[in-house]
Amino acid sequence: MDIKQLFDSETSTYTYLLIDPVSRQAALIDPVKEQFERDRDYIKGLDLALKYSIETHIHADHVTASSLLKQEFNVQTVVHKNCGSTCPDILTQDGETFSLGDQKIKVIATPGHTNTCISLLIDGCVFTGDTLLIRGCGRTDFQSGDAGTLYDSITKKLFTLADETIVYPAHDYAGFTCSAIGEEKSLNPRLGNNKSKIDFVHIMDSLNLAEPRHMAIAVPGNLACGQN
Repeated sequence: MDIKQLFDSETSTYTYLLIDPVSRQAALIDPVKEQFERDRDYIKGLDLALKYSIETHIHADHVTASSLLKQEFNVQTVVHKNCGSTCPDILTQDGETFSLGDQKIKVIATPGHTNTCISLLIDGCVFTGDTLLIRGCGRTDFQSGDAGTLYDSITKKLFTLADETIVYPAHDYAGFTCSAIGEEKSLNPRLGNNKSKIDFVHIMDSLNLAEPRHMAIAVPGNLACGQN
């Protein structure tokens, strides 16, 4: 699997273009509306058959480009079934798989940051959305967030993957591009070294973070698949 990591500097969002080199089928993970033209031109330049636009969750910091991608490439849009929206083509769930040529993308439900969060496992890599970040994790104080649920998603699902599994998050604010499961198990300050669930919940409940700048626009926009 060929992985292209793209970045939106306004929201520090990573979009991932996954390419099966044989079939030239592709998927975009977490596309950003403001970057649609960049992504469209890149995909066309590589002569790819874009098959899926996949959201790791209903984002609160940017609006998806999924509706624009559907218009341009006739992709299938994918969001977790808990979103309650009718606009995605596929309402996915834990354990479901999607194919790019002979490659398989496996859905792992990882709620806690929101109740719509999924991670995507493919070819020794896991795309963790906001569930697991590099030396951090997603916040749990809005959008059906729950710190205890997030702890279970990370420790009982993601941390059971092989240590060498590459971690690609939806955001990074310090210039990092990827990590590994083994690194986060030992070095993540919120979760590493077998930190207890009680300690983790206390950390998350004490963050006192400001509301995301674009939340009032992003959440309803993403529930409408970026059509607003």
